[in-house]
Amino acid sequence: MSVATCPVTIRIQQDDFDIAREIAVLTGNRTDIGAVVSFSGICRSDEDSAKIAALSLEHYPGMAEEEIRRHADEAISRWPLSGVTVIHRVGRFMPGQNIVLVLTASQHRQAAFQAAEFLMDYLKTNAPFWKKEESATGTGWVEAQARDDEAAARWTRS
Repeated sequence: MSVATCPVTIRIQQDDFDIAREIAVLTGNRTDIGAVVSFSGICRSDEDSAKIAALSLEHYPGMAEEEIRRHADEAISRWPLSGVTVIHRVGRFMPGQNIVLVLTASQHRQAAFQAAEFLMDYLKTNAPFWKKEESATGTGWVEAQARDDEAAARWTRS
């Protein structure tokens, strides 16, 4: 499916999402979809032994949606996708709450898996979001992680 015909949903919102409902919306009554891969990112409580009390996420409105759409279009150009959904929440989150949902649909699982990984690697490294952690030791902005940069680099290698 081409970029022009593959349905793409991009939402940045404060409200939670329902994964099953989003999959149902993506697949509808379509019979051309043989695989849907879903990734949901959830606020966790521990990172390097510092208990996280809350996580706040901010974004650059307009730019964030545009950049995510650009990467969704790139995924569609790389893999034969039948649909893409990316929902990213902003605001303050407690451990256990949903933060991000990436859904990729295709006729076959391999394309759906690879596209979902590609999109998540982008979201972790380059999407215009900023995270601030609150813990017993204080509050601070989350720094980029080398492991995330390494994961994203595999998509640019020849």
